[in-house]
Amino acid sequence: MQKLLIVEDDQSVRTTMVTCLELEGYAVEAVSSTREALDRLEKQSYPIVISDIYLDERTGLDVMRTARRTNPDCLVILMTGRGSMETVMAATEGGAFEYLAKPFEMAQMVDTIRRAEKSLGEPDDDEAASIDDLPDTEMIGSSPRMIEIYKTLSKVAPTDATVLIEGETGTGKELIARMIHANSKRAQHPFVPVDCGAIAPSLLESELFGTLKGAYTGADRDRMGVFEAGNNGTVFLDEIGDIDLGFQLKLLRFLQEREIRPLGSSRAKKVDVRVIAATNKDVQKLVEEGKFREDLWYRLNVVRITVPPLCERASDIPLLVHYFLKRYNERYKLDTKLTDSGVKAMEEYSWPGNIRQLQHMMERLTILAPGGRIDDAAVRQSIDQMDSRDHASDSLADTEAEQIRRVMAATNGNKSRAAKVLGIERKTLYRKLERMGL
Repeated sequence: MQKLLIVEDDQSVRTTMVTCLELEGYAVEAVSSTREALDRLEKQSYPIVISDIYLDERTGLDVMRTARRTNPDCLVILMTGRGSMETVMAATEGGAFEYLAKPFEMAQMVDTIRRAEKSLGEPDDDEAASIDDLPDTEMIGSSPRMIEIYKTLSKVAPTDATVLIEGETGTGKELIARMIHANSKRAQHPFVPVDCGAIAPSLLESELFGTLKGAYTGADRDRMGVFEAGNNGTVFLDEIGDIDLGFQLKLLRFLQEREIRPLGSSRAKKVDVRVIAATNKDVQKLVEEGKFREDLWYRLNVVRITVPPLCERASDIPLLVHYFLKRYNERYKLDTKLTDSGVKAMEEYSWPGNIRQLQHMMERLTILAPGGRIDDAAVRQSIDQMDSRDHASDSLADTEAEQIRRVMAATNGNKSRAAKVLGIERKTLYRKLERMGL
């Protein structure tokens, strides 16, 4: 057990804390003023200091600064009954391990102290060894399946072959497409991504092929399409499995002829673009169900790359978390540390949201981890919070789906009227109906 210093001017609170912590087996010293605290800290080093913020002519922030000056490894727990944004910011910037609001349960204080003890570097929770020479992209990993992907990329990137990238949402399909482009002869020309699943079927043709002024009501100017904008470069068609069956023939003709005809134009024009497509759906199954053209499937599937979910390449997680830690420490000018137990906890999680979920959690932990240390407790707490939000999102999604079904039934399937009733755009309704399978 560690020796603790408590700085609290309220005698009843101080007595309660000392009694409870001694019963937990801690050696405790307690003082009632900042002067006494600073005198003790100048003479003796404490691994953990617990201090109220508002004390006398000086504050717990002064206690924290002195404690960390005399012992840089000291962990300071601050408490207050009248906190403010300014004091919280000052405590955070000063390196406080935790900030507790009064009144608090002693169980909460004991739990905080135990987490602080763990962060001091117990043998089973050493700081994770840093990894040198990390690349400048999260396209990293040494698992066998990633090595095979690298080999394929190195062969296909210099060519103009059409590439189909399959994988779950968040696995990094667009990142792979960008890597192919960056290592191709087209690298100095545009890379243009398009989320096909987010564009209503009626608008996808004009989005990709362009529109001439007057082609339809509201077309008040010429509008260049994606394929023309990406001329000499690469166009990335994400979620290709969501393309409407009626538009698939037009896309097939483009891939065969490399010609576009903007809406309202009677003349075709040649463009030189490389097409990379991606999907999180089983397109082969869609073909068998008659929802995707077989000839378009063959045209897209010249080279296929299947990206494994993160749960199938857990050995790459340490590389990824160190990469993201480095990125966010540099971005936010922090020095957050990562422990071995923190890395192990991440390796044990299933990551349903894949690398994107890992990235978002690492950004949050780098900023918010208690005491600037990402250990197993911090990781599990963050995972619990994410899972709680996911369950809430599922509930909201179910409620929204039921509302859409009722409005569609009330309007006899009239999408324009239903969109107005729901207060959303038609293209948004189309996208929601597609995802609902209606």
